[in-house]
Amino acid sequence: MKKKGRIYVCHTFYHLYISFLKEFALPAEEKGNATVVLSKMSNDFGDIAGRISESGYFKEVYEYDEKRETEFPELAGLKKDRGNIILNMIPRIIFTSKFAKLQAKYVPVDFREYDDVYVFCDNDPIGIYLAKNKIYYHAVEDGLNELASYVNALYDNRGFFWFKKFLSMKLNLIFIRDGYNKYCLDMEVNDLSLIRNPFYKFKEVSRKKLAENVSEDQKKVLVRVFVKDIDKILDGIKELGRDSNILILTEPLCELDVRERIFRDLIDEYSKEGKVFLKIHPRDDLDYDTLFKDVVRFDKKVPMEVMNYFSDLHFKKVVSVFTELDNIEFADEKVRLGGDFMDKYEAHEIHSQEEQIR
Repeated sequence: MKKKGRIYVCHTFYHLYISFLKEFALPAEEKGNATVVLSKMSNDFGDIAGRISESGYFKEVYEYDEKRETEFPELAGLKKDRGNIILNMIPRIIFTSKFAKLQAKYVPVDFREYDDVYVFCDNDPIGIYLAKNKIYYHAVEDGLNELASYVNALYDNRGFFWFKKFLSMKLNLIFIRDGYNKYCLDMEVNDLSLIRNPFYKFKEVSRKKLAENVSEDQKKVLVRVFVKDIDKILDGIKELGRDSNILILTEPLCELDVRERIFRDLIDEYSKEGKVFLKIHPRDDLDYDTLFKDVVRFDKKVPMEVMNYFSDLHFKKVVSVFTELDNIEFADEKVRLGGDFMDKYEAHEIHSQEEQIR
């Protein structure tokens, strides 16, 4: 049976953006032969599916009502710490198998029908589903240089990692993310040199290089897909100016009350330098519309990288806490505050995972 080409499972608008870049980079004869699955678990993709189809780069678009483990009460007791590696592994094996079976009825396509399956966030339920159904796939780094801070798989499985790795990679009894399971062929990362804990499945696919090769026509495609009210946005950009504007990127950090305090403090600090704007992170569920209604906010549905394609958009400075800023081209100065900044708001160990792996 002839297979259906490539399929991408996207959990965020950024994942969809990277999927477009990957398709742009293919030879002409391979373009337009891909499928995209939009998971509704983390984001409301709105009416973007129609614009994806109109782009001509994806022949089919599916929505996936992916379910978190908390949706299934029967799984609740299987993750309790029983104080012993063996006693913990038995329910984890049962959990992995059960969760995959419970997820099956929500999966919108038969992934076996595709040549290549690409999954962003393979730690989400789709990863467990594919592994337990013996479907090979390619994992893709969730955010830019996500594994540079620490490898999630190592942190999540501290203690007897060699044993857990054996159960996942050899026996497929449990599931470990980031390439550490039997049915993950490889994991695409942006920059191998930044990863402190290398692994043979990590494969470098530079997002900067992908973006550098995007044509002017392809840039227009991205803007049309991701920006619904393009004319309104362009009119707003013309009013920004460029000499003293500061863009602060929100992130789904810590508890909501602490998060509000963090961004109030940042707005107060950087308002001394110019007019502050907020770019809301797609998975940040703090109510910025109510709490920060006096601050101009960019829609969370527009990936930050797509903002590079607005020729009139420019900022004096862009500020983030942990978000990588390497791919931003619309600011004179980039400030990434990092863990030292977060020490003022939460215990150091909460954001020092790499230290704990060592």
